[in-house]
Amino acid sequence: MAHVLQTEGLASAVHDRLDDVPLYRWWREHIVGSVDHGRVIEKIVDESGWSPRYLFMTMMSAGIAVLGLLLSSPAVVIGAMLISPLMSPILGLGFSLALFDFAEMRRAMIALAAGSACAVLFTGLIVAFSPLQAPTTEIIARTRPNLFDLLVALFAALAGTFAIIRGRGETIVGVAIATALMPPLAVVGYGLATWNMPVLAGASALYVTNFVTIALSATVMARFYGFGHFLSSQQSWMQTVVLLLVFAGMAIPLGLSLKQIASEALTVSQVRSFLSEQFGAEARVTQLDANFDASPVRFRAVVITPRTRMQRSAALQEELEQRVGKPLRLQIDQVLLQPGAGALDAQREELRQAADALSGQNARVAALARVLALAAGVAPEMVTVDRDHRRATVVAAPLPGATLETYRALEERAQSDTPGWSIAIIPPQGPFPTITFADGEDTLQGATREAVLTTVWAARRWNIGALAVPGLVEPTPERPLLAQRRAAAIATLLREQGLEAVAAPPEGQSFRLAAPQAESS
Repeated sequence: MAHVLQTEGLASAVHDRLDDVPLYRWWREHIVGSVDHGRVIEKIVDESGWSPRYLFMTMMSAGIAVLGLLLSSPAVVIGAMLISPLMSPILGLGFSLALFDFAEMRRAMIALAAGSACAVLFTGLIVAFSPLQAPTTEIIARTRPNLFDLLVALFAALAGTFAIIRGRGETIVGVAIATALMPPLAVVGYGLATWNMPVLAGASALYVTNFVTIALSATVMARFYGFGHFLSSQQSWMQTVVLLLVFAGMAIPLGLSLKQIASEALTVSQVRSFLSEQFGAEARVTQLDANFDASPVRFRAVVITPRTRMQRSAALQEELEQRVGKPLRLQIDQVLLQPGAGALDAQREELRQAADALSGQNARVAALARVLALAAGVAPEMVTVDRDHRRATVVAAPLPGATLETYRALEERAQSDTPGWSIAIIPPQGPFPTITFADGEDTLQGATREAVLTTVWAARRWNIGALAVPGLVEPTPERPLLAQRRAAAIATLLREQGLEAVAAPPEGQSFRLAAPQAESS
């Protein structure tokens, strides 16, 4: 208590000297003096802790938000913002930072952590039981935080803190704070339920960015209105330095993210302009999709053009790469029109060809599922098909007399019959093939090498990252025995294929690899 009185006495002496400065005196009289500090702090302290009502309203708000995100309905998401109570502990945290009140800071952090955890778990439960789990545009929009998101949180926090300090318009506080917090928090629950790591990481980064920005902005507004005026100059400078460092630390990576987004938008604009230029004024680019996660970047365009203006895709891709200055892959679906066809005819032709393309794609996917199901000995509905990434996976049933070589051959045949797709047939669990060498040989050739490659293939399908090699000795002796040379050759091929080789006791003249005991358990 004596320390507090001494600090307040020093602060009072400093204020007495600063009262001679007109600007400072105006700020004290018209800004600080117009606020009932006791009423504001009492209100914030009363509402910043957790309670059953707070947790219930947070869960309901999160539930509405995630349903709005799954339905891609902005109106439903806004409804979730209106009832979100997350503003209270955030304001409590911001004001506790301004006042150096560590007890209130701990209380607000507990409430915010409890509310966030309940919201994430509740939204994850809803998504887990929802028949709609595909990422919508509303979800994807909250997975790539950038500098604009920080500015949204900053402006929302300043508006909300101003409203709570001046006692005007409490509703705007909930809307302002929840705008930047509840939707990304719901997307975190979605990413957790679907185990979509990019979505989970992006939404978590956006939530943390907004939460920190809002809390620190509330601290700035609180200090501006005179909360914490009794703090020493050392504490005030500490606050200022921490605020500047945190804002700079968040702004730099978010600025780089915004730069990347702007670069992608510019590239899309360049591709659209290039296509419009190449096909002429009579053509129309009706669809342009870009996949910047692919390497190289992939573009797919639908162009309605007169038959006389038909272009070769390969030539266009080569010229486009030179203009953009980086490798890319361009796929163009050209809707060819007869001379004299009008706009209505163009739209009808586009719809017809789009319907034919979709029907053809569905037929190809169904045929692929039937072929894989037949090869794996399962029903077609057991085949998992990812159309977006052109992947198909099936867990094979035990086939009479089939070995791992059989399943590998079936996968290779299915892969050759479906170019452009990635096929994976997961064989039933069983022992790896026996690896035998010719007399006196220590190199991998012919059937010996194929047995090792089949083992590698099966290990990848079973998600095994390491294999135990009998007779492997590390480091290799200066004069290794024949069995040790053979084991070393197997280990070298395993490492070339991206698997880890682990030493194991020798078993005889032949080799049979296995998962290490620690991993298989």
